[in-house]
Amino acid sequence: MRTIINSKYIVWLLLALPGAAMALSFVTGEADAMDMLHPTGEWSARLMILAMLIGPLSEVAGPAPWTRWLLVRRRWFGFSAFLYASAHLVFYVIDMGTIEDMLAEIGEAGIWTGWLAMLAIAVCGLTSNDAALRVMRRGWKQAQRCAYPAAVLTLFHWGLLTWHWTGALAHFAPLILLTLARVVRRQRKPRKKELPA
Repeated sequence: MRTIINSKYIVWLLLALPGAAMALSFVTGEADAMDMLHPTGEWSARLMILAMLIGPLSEVAGPAPWTRWLLVRRRWFGFSAFLYASAHLVFYVIDMGTIEDMLAEIGEAGIWTGWLAMLAIAVCGLTSNDAALRVMRRGWKQAQRCAYPAAVLTLFHWGLLTWHWTGALAHFAPLILLTLARVVRRQRKPRKKELPA
């Protein structure tokens, strides 16, 4: 069992399964591009939330084998979120059909928040590899912090498009609560006293 859950191929297969099912539905004609918009966007949001949850969760819960397992694979979840967001964009372009139609609605809050979220997720996704880490060095962490505006923009994109905030807030609530718990924990942590000169 341990070998299975530690296999990167198994983890990547599990991450790819929802996308494979959606692609099959689209290719076979069971669903059109519009039908693909919500599930691809939702899976992108879920995986982005999971990737962002791991940091505060491991800090609040403390060191444990399962938190270490998640930390090692955090970038995988983040990159998968980028791939699902890319699929979301592709289906949006197919559904809209023309650039003119896309430009006509870009001023709507539910739309431009999605474009900005995609841009922020792309920064994280395209730099979420060892090569980028070596090249960017200190700048790599700054690039990965684009996940925070991406999360906020995704929340608003979701809520403003559907006007049903319950689903969006239910997904983001664990991330919000754990982030607040981490902030509170850090505030309560006693600071080291400076030695007199």
